[in-house]
Amino acid sequence: MKLPRRRFLNLAAGAAVLPFAPHVASAQAYPTRPLHLVVGYAPGGTNDIVARTLAPWLSGRLGQPAVIENKPGAASNIATQTVINSQPDGHTLLVVGPANAINYHCMTSWPSTFSGTSLRSRGSCASRSS
Repeated sequence: MKLPRRRFLNLAAGAAVLPFAPHVASAQAYPTRPLHLVVGYAPGGTNDIVARTLAPWLSGRLGQPAVIENKPGAASNIATQTVINSQPDGHTLLVVGPANAINYHCMTSWPSTFSGTSLRSRGSCASRSS
């Protein structure tokens, strides 16, 4: 295979500049403020225990404190809505369980959007009248 001179020079120039690229295009430090783990159940439940076990590990790994917020009610829909309405910067995390997967399929409409798409029922739910 014959490599044209112009193509070779372009590749050589790109290879010469490559070591300096990480200094130019560096990402912001994450996280820049405390993480919020939102749990959709009361303190002492299984999801809360998982969040409280995970929080010290996250804090040590990421260098920021992890705050646990319990928002019980409506089969974890209140906590889910809290996370949906939070700033999309990755500092608010939802601790999920089986109820979240069930609610996603049983809800016919959500009052907000998630990731730019409307959360609508994708399957059938026995308790929902069709």
